[in-house]
Amino acid sequence: MKWIRERDALIAQTLAFVQSVAGKKDDFPQLDTAAAPPVLAAEVVAVRAVTVTLEPAQADPPPQVAPAPQPLPPPRMGGDFRSEMQARIANFRKHQERFEREREEYCAATMTKLRAAIRDAGAPPTARK
Repeated sequence: MKWIRERDALIAQTLAFVQSVAGKKDDFPQLDTAAAPPVLAAEVVAVRAVTVTLEPAQADPPPQVAPAPQPLPPPRMGGDFRSEMQARIANFRKHQERFEREREEYCAATMTKLRAAIRDAGAPPTARK
């Protein structure tokens, strides 16, 4: 199977690369590449080591402190809460009544137009057989 040979060749290439980077050739087992010749050729290249020096960090920024949550306002008691709720309910009812009135007006206007269109069209012609 071709994929098995490709896999073995890739493993051999990877091991050769690791050995060239590490500089050790005795630690890794060698694959038997005589049984299946590799499809891909492996190239060994030298890798140059680079030393990087880090500058010391300047002053660490102060840790971010989350603001304390604001306490909830105390619940309103007495007539103030009751009057506010009654006002909100009344406003909601007015809003719903306005929607219902607009729907009724739209329905009435649409039905009037439909009846006029039917009246103007007259009776459909009868089909003669």
